[in-house]
Amino acid sequence: MNTEKSRSTLNVLFCIKKHKLLKSGEAPIFVRITIDGRRQEIMIKRSIPAEQWNQAKECSKGKDRTAKELNHYLDTVRAKILQIHSDLIKEGSPVTSEAVRDRFYGRNPEKHTLLGIYAEHNRKCRELIGREYTESTVEKFDTGINRLKEFITTCCGKDNLTLDEVSGQFIRDFDFWLKTEKKMQHNSALKHLKILKKIVRIALANGWIKKDPFFGIHLKRYEVNIEFLSREELEVLINKTFSIQRLEQVRDIFVFCCFTGLAFIDVLQLTNEHLIKDNNGALWIRKARQKTHQMSNIPVLTPARKIIEKYAGHPDCVDKGVLLPVISNQKMNAYLKEIADLCGIKKRLTTHIARHTAATVVFLANEVSMENVAKILGHANIKMTQHYAKVLDSSIMRDMQKVEMNFSKAL
Repeated sequence: MNTEKSRSTLNVLFCIKKHKLLKSGEAPIFVRITIDGRRQEIMIKRSIPAEQWNQAKECSKGKDRTAKELNHYLDTVRAKILQIHSDLIKEGSPVTSEAVRDRFYGRNPEKHTLLGIYAEHNRKCRELIGREYTESTVEKFDTGINRLKEFITTCCGKDNLTLDEVSGQFIRDFDFWLKTEKKMQHNSALKHLKILKKIVRIALANGWIKKDPFFGIHLKRYEVNIEFLSREELEVLINKTFSIQRLEQVRDIFVFCCFTGLAFIDVLQLTNEHLIKDNNGALWIRKARQKTHQMSNIPVLTPARKIIEKYAGHPDCVDKGVLLPVISNQKMNAYLKEIADLCGIKKRLTTHIARHTAATVVFLANEVSMENVAKILGHANIKMTQHYAKVLDSSIMRDMQKVEMNFSKAL
């Protein structure tokens, strides 16, 4: 029997196992379910003498009461299977032969929950720290699930949601809540939505949901103006004399990043093994970035070399086997705020501004090619470098000098 519904084809066929007779000598009856070419067999706990089975009509040949009761039972089983198939379609559940079999046997399919999948994702990512993920990345995943839990509890009044409760409206409400209740800017909220979309994709890939709740929702990042120090501000910072040793140390680490382009985590991990001399005796830093695993090849400029030499015998460097005495990122940023105030710099100094400054003021403004800046920064492609590459007034003026020379005499 073929029944076509919602683009799936169901075939129900009753058979006997002639070659696997029971101790009574009868052949067990089973029903074969085929949906879209995939088969499953269901044993219905009934049997019949093989010679009494009519395979063409899929029933007993007999006319006695026992045969009639058996045939009635077979009709009941067929009707139950058809009803299960119809229910699956109405529910929007995956319509498979396995799903029909499991529901026939009374096996309740596991109700996957949003937070359950999210938590399992985070658990697996944590086990891959050092291979595919960093500690900081997994911490962001943990923050993401905590924010989602809070939203579900406060706005949905539940501890968790099943996947069929996750809709486009739920996602839009979550976005609105992040921006209003948690005071997040668009790009910050976007990070949470992107992680949530990754969780939804896991569910889609496993067939736990059929419709993508993110359909029609565009996650577009707003372009932001990345801060960096001007050459004048960098020189003020370099030449500033500090009476407090911790501020001088933090300033030196920041300046080192300005002349190497290294991110905070990479400077923290820097050891003598990352220093290499080429055939001409020039010193290089060669290190794979922690974030992307892309190799950075960085010539050590004089300001950076002097800072390495300055801290060569520092107790923290000796004890930890590192090049520089780098403190935590949180403390670095706190002290940089203090340093900015002392130097009269109005910008909000953070460790990552040093990387921006390296890309713009130190490299690009001094005519280092975009391709070489990408290699120094450890970027996989030029587009990533362009994110940092701010067009400075000085570079505009340099490019326009030829135009000035050509047209100044014409007017």
